[in-house]
Amino acid sequence: MELDLVFFVFAIPAVLFAGVSKGGFGSGAAFAATPLLAMILEPGQAVGLMLPLLMVMDVTNLKPYWKKWDWPNAKVLILGAIPGTVFGAVIYRLADPDFFRLMIGSVAIGFLLYQFARKVGWLEVTQKPFRPLVGGFWGFIAGITSFISHAGGPPVAVHLLSQKIDKTTYQSTSVIVFWVVNWLKFIPYLMLGIFTIETVKAGLMLAPVAVIGTYLGVYAHRLVPERAYFVLAYTLLLVAGSKLIYDGLT
Repeated sequence: MELDLVFFVFAIPAVLFAGVSKGGFGSGAAFAATPLLAMILEPGQAVGLMLPLLMVMDVTNLKPYWKKWDWPNAKVLILGAIPGTVFGAVIYRLADPDFFRLMIGSVAIGFLLYQFARKVGWLEVTQKPFRPLVGGFWGFIAGITSFISHAGGPPVAVHLLSQKIDKTTYQSTSVIVFWVVNWLKFIPYLMLGIFTIETVKAGLMLAPVAVIGTYLGVYAHRLVPERAYFVLAYTLLLVAGSKLIYDGLT
């Protein structure tokens, strides 16, 4: 990992987008950071760099959203994420870097297709009551995708957005869920050697960007329409996800 101009040209916007998403928009676009970074880094370096930064964002988020979450939903998502994290660690240990390029790219493109299908009316997400087993299932999926590519936001969003829930409760529930999930990932990442001296050094340099992005997200949650932000975030996801799939296949 070279901490040169190219690295920071990719890393600063990626971390800033992740912070804004986690701070104000339910982590929906936060995983854009990993595909962007994986374009210039090995996939393991990308996820290793991002985890401590995501944990910084989580801590920054706790105060403004404290106890505004839906605890029954948060609890089942967290309980499901525990075995999902273990399963994600097993997959990570057995697979090679090209598999992760394909996985990260596929998650990115899959999320875009899901959002597009909802937008044009091909997929209708009806309002449903709280269902613990369904929440546990999506928590399990979130544990796997979060471990592999910090992409737990979409599965959690699928579960929460299927219910009648306001944006602040949605945001707050995402905050507490991923505060716990990211701590669950820390020890396995350490044991698997995902953290390196280079990722720690880069993370310390990018930590202020993570905090700034999170505070901007908290502010934006109250004031800014989501449309313009997500158009740009999804465009970045499309480019990065397509590039990673191409690299993984070739």
